[in-house]
Amino acid sequence: MASTLLSSPCFLSLPNGKVETDGKVGAGNFRSSFYGKLMCTHQFAVGKKIQSRCYGNSVVVASVLGRKKTNTRETVIPDPDYRIPIVLLGLAGGLAYSNNLLPAAPVGLLGALLLFQTTRVRFVFDNEALEVKVGNELQESGENVFVGGKNRWKYSTFVNWELWWPNFPILVYFKETQTKPEGQVHFFPVIFNGKQLYDVMVERAGASKTSGPKDS
Repeated sequence: MASTLLSSPCFLSLPNGKVETDGKVGAGNFRSSFYGKLMCTHQFAVGKKIQSRCYGNSVVVASVLGRKKTNTRETVIPDPDYRIPIVLLGLAGGLAYSNNLLPAAPVGLLGALLLFQTTRVRFVFDNEALEVKVGNELQESGENVFVGGKNRWKYSTFVNWELWWPNFPILVYFKETQTKPEGQVHFFPVIFNGKQLYDVMVERAGASKTSGPKDS
C-alpha cells in the first residue's frame, strides 16, 4: 500500500461531475458549495483501484499498487590493489641481496601468494551480503577452510569491522553472527582498493568505530 498526496491543481473537477487525472477521466459524484470548497468521497478505477477523499481545496489519493517497494543496491566489487605483494616481494629481494636468505624466503613466498590471490580473489558486495568469489567469472569460492560454511555473510549480521591501517590498509577485520551466534571473527589482507573497500563497508555494514582512510 502506498499513499500519495496530490494538490488540487493535479486533480481538476469538471462541470459534468468527472475528474481528470493526468489526461485520464474517472466518473464520480461530487457535492460542491458556492464557496469553492470541494467535499466528496469518491472511488473509481483507471488501470488501478484508487480511493480519493477531498477536503477543502486539496485531494488525498490512496492507491492500491498491488506490489511491494524494493530498494535494490548495485553490486560493488573493489578494484584489486597490488601494493602489499609488491612491497613484500621488494622486501624479500632486499633481504636476499643482503644475504639474509632465511627471512627472505618466507617473506618472498608470502608476497608471491598474495600477488597470485590479488589476481583472482574478489570481494563482491551485492544487495544484502558480502561474498568472496574467485576468477574473472566470479565463481563461488566454496567452503571456508577455517570455520566452515559459505564465504558469504549478510550485512545484518555484522557486529563490528575495522580497516588496519587506514593510510596504508594491511588487514580488514569483521565479526559476524551468521557463522555462529557468539560471533565469528574474519581477517583478510587488503588486496583491494582500500578507499573503495572502506566506502562500501560504511554504506552496507555501518560506520567503523576507529578506522577510515584519509582523503589524499
